[in-house]
Amino acid sequence: MVHELAEFEREPESCLLTEEKLAAALFGAQPSIFGHVAVDAHDAPYGMALWFLNFSTWEGVHGIYLEDLYVRPGHRGTGAGAALLAELARICVDRGYRRLEWVMLDWNPAADFYAAIGATVTENWLPYRLTGAALGRLAERASPVRR
Repeated sequence: MVHELAEFEREPESCLLTEEKLAAALFGAQPSIFGHVAVDAHDAPYGMALWFLNFSTWEGVHGIYLEDLYVRPGHRGTGAGAALLAELARICVDRGYRRLEWVMLDWNPAADFYAAIGATVTENWLPYRLTGAALGRLAERASPVRR
């Protein structure tokens, strides 16, 4: 479904995830992501949420960062996305986490749904990303740091 999401987001060539990489991230000795899958009555998957923990240094508690939320086209509008988000909200509340965060493409029609459940756009904060050659160049500038 991650590859289906990449197709939906118009970047299928950018998705390099393999089953092996996903299995290692989810089920390895130190899992780095967590996931939930929506399945139908025949156990066929039709939706998923992949997430990991973040941390607020100001509040001193964890939160959840939702990396991917995807529902297959035939199941959109059925409440599957809302159910997946509600489960993540429940985890936040049960564990004392203070926030559930995600980003989305500005053209994604889910914006109205997110607004309807009370999600707000984080104003004055711009997402940044360092990848590829720029990431490599910065890494070359690193010097030993005391830990």
